[in-house]
Amino acid sequence: MSLYNLEKIFKAKSVAIIGASTKEGRIGHSLVKNLLQGGYEGRVYPVNPQYEKIQDFKTYASVLDIKKPVDLAIIAIPMAKVPLAVKDCVTAGIGGGIIVSAGGKEIGEKGRELEAEIKREAAKGNFRVIGPNCMGIVCAESKFNASFASRMPLPGTLAFISQSGAICGSILDYSREEGIGFAYFVSIGSMLDVDFGDLINYLGHDPEVSSIVLYMESLTNIRKFMSAARAVSRVKPIVVLKAGRSKAGASAAYSHTGAMAGEDAVYDAGFKRAGIVRVDTIEELFDCAELMAKQPLPMGPGVGILTNGGGPAVMAVDALSSYGIEPVALKAETIERLDALLPTYWSRGNPIDILGDASPARWSQALEVCISSGEINALIIIYVPQALTTGRAVAEAVVELLGKRDHPPVFAVWMGGENAGSGRHLLNQSGIPTYTTPERAVAAFQYMYTYRQNLKISLEIPPKLTRSLTFDQGSAKRIIQTAIDRGETFLTERESKALLKAYGIPVNRTEVAGSPDDAVSLAGQIGYPVAMKIHSRHIIHKSDAGGVKLNLRNEEDVRNAFDKIVTNARNYNPDAELEGVTVQPMLGHPDYELILGSRKDSCFGPVVLFGMGGIMTEILKDQAIALPPLNRLLANRLMKNTRVFQILKGYRNRPAANIEFLEETLIRISQLVTDFPEVEELDINPLVLVGNEACAIDARVIVGPSEVTSPNHLAICPYPNHLEEMIPVKGILNILIRPIKPEDALLMVDLFSVLTEKTVYYRFLSPMKRLSEKMLALFTQIDYDRDMALVALDQMGSEEKMLGVARLVSDPAGREAEFAVLVGDPWQGMGIGGALMERIIDVAEKRRIHSLWGIVLAENTTMLDLARKLGFSISRVADATYYRVEIVLDGRE
Repeated sequence: MSLYNLEKIFKAKSVAIIGASTKEGRIGHSLVKNLLQGGYEGRVYPVNPQYEKIQDFKTYASVLDIKKPVDLAIIAIPMAKVPLAVKDCVTAGIGGGIIVSAGGKEIGEKGRELEAEIKREAAKGNFRVIGPNCMGIVCAESKFNASFASRMPLPGTLAFISQSGAICGSILDYSREEGIGFAYFVSIGSMLDVDFGDLINYLGHDPEVSSIVLYMESLTNIRKFMSAARAVSRVKPIVVLKAGRSKAGASAAYSHTGAMAGEDAVYDAGFKRAGIVRVDTIEELFDCAELMAKQPLPMGPGVGILTNGGGPAVMAVDALSSYGIEPVALKAETIERLDALLPTYWSRGNPIDILGDASPARWSQALEVCISSGEINALIIIYVPQALTTGRAVAEAVVELLGKRDHPPVFAVWMGGENAGSGRHLLNQSGIPTYTTPERAVAAFQYMYTYRQNLKISLEIPPKLTRSLTFDQGSAKRIIQTAIDRGETFLTERESKALLKAYGIPVNRTEVAGSPDDAVSLAGQIGYPVAMKIHSRHIIHKSDAGGVKLNLRNEEDVRNAFDKIVTNARNYNPDAELEGVTVQPMLGHPDYELILGSRKDSCFGPVVLFGMGGIMTEILKDQAIALPPLNRLLANRLMKNTRVFQILKGYRNRPAANIEFLEETLIRISQLVTDFPEVEELDINPLVLVGNEACAIDARVIVGPSEVTSPNHLAICPYPNHLEEMIPVKGILNILIRPIKPEDALLMVDLFSVLTEKTVYYRFLSPMKRLSEKMLALFTQIDYDRDMALVALDQMGSEEKMLGVARLVSDPAGREAEFAVLVGDPWQGMGIGGALMERIIDVAEKRRIHSLWGIVLAENTTMLDLARKLGFSISRVADATYYRVEIVLDGRE
């Protein structure tokens, strides 16, 4: 996940324009003109062998002739010549390039070959590339317009990244009209090198950026994107419009699970897991961009509606209701204050209708009450044109009051044309987002409230399972590999159930009969009534083939069913290899029938599915999907995204389902597809719940060879089991050192409770009384791809204890990492800190981190001694009371 040399692009102090031109209408001319008109103060080197001078600048035949340091090359020449230009840039030591030239992979095989050649040349010198086929970039703060966009955006704190140049142009024009400012404006093009993950990492860590807006058509390097987005979305909103809601991902699916999890649904699940807010239309993207650029996040769902027209207010209420939100109930004191200033026939509730004859003064007085009332978390102001005052006059009153007071987010709906236009313009210029309809304002509120909720959810502590989970990985591997070695794609039902059983998922007894006599014998052993199904790896949907018979109560039923099932199967698929018929016990009337499963998405890897099962699966289509790995909290959220979850909590005469069992089962499926990238699809339908018992009644699994090993097939790095280790320490026979888990939050609280004030100060460099929810989430819910935290646990007593923790936090470029270590006071001096640090250093080395560093207070002599022992260099920070300790890992023996 390299950000190497991106600063040479975005903070370029010198630019070469390859293909610069004096001819109007040429992109090379626009690039030079835009750099100069934008106010860029760096050095500009036009490159074109046809000219001696362009815009009073000396012009060079090649970048090799410049003989001065160049940070960035903007390349605007025919695509066939770009590989050689990139080769010259690498030779000249240029850090990065923006290739605006088109004619890459979008034109077919020839273009793909050119892009591959460009990539090979760029890799020789760590030459970073934005594009090709892009519009360029704009950095407002440095007045750097390295694009062929004709106008600079207004300065601001928003970052916009788009795969479409046309969308870039539209947003740019709209933003100037609406008064939206940008810190960065990036047309990313074909993403030959720099992609969304790189840019989210880079821009997300820029303190000048408050939020990020994406227009996306496709993703490359999903894992990098997910890692970057999960890290940044915790501190800055990310909003995405993903184009291309395709069902192609489901068209060739064999199982129910595959058919339920189409491509767009997987993107949706990925965005949710990353904490990204997804919008559906260009209009909503514009609205969200405006809101994020101008307003703080709403603190809660308490929406107030202030209006001079009842009809539009009802429209706003209906729009809120569609999102499951009702206007906030006004407190008695708020109503009393409004009574004192409004006509007696005002609405006396929310929406607050101040009537059509409202003057600017009445608007201002009512607005004052709304923004000072504690119950209103966001305010939608709806102005409807009327004869007694103008939209401009009302806007002036609103702007004047809001400019003087702290206030919750405000959404201004100025309805109408000419009468409202002047008011909208004033509001926009004053930093108040405007909308032409109530529905647009409500949608904008909902998206930003969703982000607020995402933040809240991210702080939740996953509960632990009441029992430890074990898995028979060896048996599972034999089942899968045997099928692959035979060249088989589909596991039989019996093999599928054996695989599930190896991972602790309960299945019903399933015996195979090769003849009617065998079936009768097995039915007698199992006990009547029984169910019988065709047993063939070539017939996936047994019911469609007439291959299922239920409630067979005697020998005659079994013999007749055997003959009928085999006949139906042969008629359904004459080429199918029939291996017999399975005989299974009939369960009592189920309380619930569910579908659980997984399928491998071409981009995101495996996804896990949950929903209503049985014969209603494809009719009701009540399913939700999530990305593994899962814990109890994530599994519970997955289930809550279905309608059936409400019934599972208990409904009328139906008992509540064992929710923890379902969470555990989803975790087991998640672990199975995490361990085995060979699992293409897995389908349990139905999983039957009867009282306190549950089992998989039918199961289908599709397997195939995998080009990647676990866990590289996942979009999100799973818990790294291989780092678990038992070690002896002084005074305790053995302790477990392992990576931290989200469920460890309460153990961290217990560890903090035994720390002395001195230890807290040494670790956090300031006094602290407690760990906040945000800190607990930050410390325990880590991205194992980016960071690492190892904990030392004593498991000898009745309750597990956390004795210490060591942490490694990488910079976005992955070149350096900061460490910290903490050991509880009762266990200091036992060698725990040293053991943790040795393993953190080992993790850093395996990740090829160049250097590991930390800050240690001068009085923390114990830590300074440990650092020396481990090979760290120690240097006093000038005019400070602490040392910087650092170890360089590159080439370390």
